[in-house]
Amino acid sequence: MDPLRKTSLVAGGFYVLTFSSIPTVALYRPVRDADFLTSTASETPVVVGGVLEVIVALACVGTAVALFPVLKRHGEARALGFVAARVVEAAGILVGVASILTIVGLRRAGAGAEAPVTGQALVALYDSMFLLSQSLIPAVNALLLGSLLYRSRLVPRVLPLLGLVGAPLLVASDAGVLFGAWDRLSPVTAVGALPIAAWEFSLGVYLTVRGLRPARDAAV
Repeated sequence: MDPLRKTSLVAGGFYVLTFSSIPTVALYRPVRDADFLTSTASETPVVVGGVLEVIVALACVGTAVALFPVLKRHGEARALGFVAARVVEAAGILVGVASILTIVGLRRAGAGAEAPVTGQALVALYDSMFLLSQSLIPAVNALLLGSLLYRSRLVPRVLPLLGLVGAPLLVASDAGVLFGAWDRLSPVTAVGALPIAAWEFSLGVYLTVRGLRPARDAAV
């Protein structure tokens, strides 16, 4: 198989894999209950959600590492910035997962009367890390990767254009959450995140099915 095609398959597969965390919105619902630490509700969905997010963190790094050898030929500084941003995103995801798993650990240890307050503080930490790592940083990723792909034409320009348009919308949505205009799980936030989600998913599918264009074809 052609090396460029292999790169495309690996990067595309990692991009599609990053969407495996979608169920965590439902899976983490029990920990948002103030009585979770002292209740008899199953902790299995929460642990499964944590595992899915660890997979996403690793897949995030995988997308950048796979694409870097190709991207650096078209802009090494931005390509390196994309790798760094993806690593920061993955690190933030893992910190968020650690806060959720800490709640599970406290529950198993039979935490005392102060447990609900501690649990809610850890949930708040998770929400803050999510806002930074899985919402704000993807906008940075879209600007870095989108500008590289738009200029190089390694993929149809409509794909990176979706990311370049979606990035400021996502930042505006995050600003609204940061200043308390709406909640992180509100419909407004979902609409603001939709273009970036569409950009990343469509890029993953395109890379998997069609692959990156060779440099001689990308210039056409």
